[in-house]
Amino acid sequence: MGRKFFGTDGVRGRANTYPMTAEMALRIGAAVGRYFRNDGKNNHRVVIGKDTRLSGYMFENALTAGLTSTGMNVLLLGPVPTPAVGLLTASMRADLGVMISASHNPAEDNGIKFFGPDGFKLSDEAEQEIEAMIEAGVEPAQASNIGHALRIDDGRFRYIERVKSSLPDGLPLGGMKVVIDCSNGAAYRAAPEALWELGAEVIPVGVAPDGHNINRDCGSTCPGTAAAAVVAHGADVGISLDGDADRVMIIDEHGHVADGDQIMALFASRWAAAGRLKGDALVATVMSNLGLERFLEGKGLRLERTGVGDRYVVERMRQGGFNLGGEQSGHIVMTDYATTGDGLLAGVQFLAAMAETGHKASELARNFETVPQMLKNVRFQAGQTPLEAQSVKDAIAAAEATLAGKGRLLIRKSGTEPLVRVMAECEDAALLETTVDGIVEAVEAAL
Repeated sequence: MGRKFFGTDGVRGRANTYPMTAEMALRIGAAVGRYFRNDGKNNHRVVIGKDTRLSGYMFENALTAGLTSTGMNVLLLGPVPTPAVGLLTASMRADLGVMISASHNPAEDNGIKFFGPDGFKLSDEAEQEIEAMIEAGVEPAQASNIGHALRIDDGRFRYIERVKSSLPDGLPLGGMKVVIDCSNGAAYRAAPEALWELGAEVIPVGVAPDGHNINRDCGSTCPGTAAAAVVAHGADVGISLDGDADRVMIIDEHGHVADGDQIMALFASRWAAAGRLKGDALVATVMSNLGLERFLEGKGLRLERTGVGDRYVVERMRQGGFNLGGEQSGHIVMTDYATTGDGLLAGVQFLAAMAETGHKASELARNFETVPQMLKNVRFQAGQTPLEAQSVKDAIAAAEATLAGKGRLLIRKSGTEPLVRVMAECEDAALLETTVDGIVEAVEAAL
């Protein structure tokens, strides 16, 4: 059964445009409130966090109205990273966690992500049930049973303490000069504060949100900003987060960028050597580079691949009892510490590796040679279905035949934006470019 409102990571779209309207947020709040408060009791609670988008105020109020109308008690965290919501949902014994964020998307977009009482994102089955309730409508609570809302002031500090506690006792970070790019987003206060409390010399970037500048020319989708700051300040390392701080890119002392694949390779090899990598496997998506897979095989480890989206990575990790996974895009999931991708936590773990080994960032951030990979996006309009066109299917079949034994091809619709993503890997750079461009042209022609 397909989902109408939910994508790969909650509900997402352009603010004030269906389905990301205040009216729809109210309906979503009421539906998810009724889903979790299904016994008529008044002791149910939900925590709500958000990033720094201007529209966050609108959605926060609309969701609160919907949730309290069904008798849920709302705890408002204000701007906090997405992983903080997962953490606080469980630690505050809430039935539900909500994060208002469109992650790495521009400020004009927004989204709503949900966490269950265990701090993990909701399953597809739960989202389908909630969708049915959104469409059918829900019965509001009686006037005497309306929920209340309370603003929580210490959520950020609780999250900071959790991040700090992931480091071995007494591990010195003093003397490290660290650039932290917060993307003018949810971690603009938490990330610099956590690193400063750990003893690092902190150079903050992207810490002046104005409601409109989240992810603009900064953050993990634009790591060049942090890279320039690392070089300019002679920093030891840079940590570049996205708008809700569940993704990270690492920048070495020369300004070179390491993506999620390289970070996961480092953590997997170190954890395996220490005997703490459960199942001798790393869980990553189909987007991860073939070079990562070869690197792990060389160390006697496995790469378990999933569909795109950190929630699918986490589902596989929980099914198989694995404790390390993530995405090339920078989601790093360490279930020993967190229930979802956590960019700041991953950055701190990278600093720990530097402190423990005495190695420079450049020595730790490049663990394998990547197989040439090319990714191109084609934007489409609502209602268009380019991947169903026979001409596109024929182009994909021809490309797969050409790459057989030489590389791999992945074509998919984005779950967060109206994009067709065309990705291929191949040792032959010329063949790689020809293959991707041919499919892109076929998709564009079909549009």
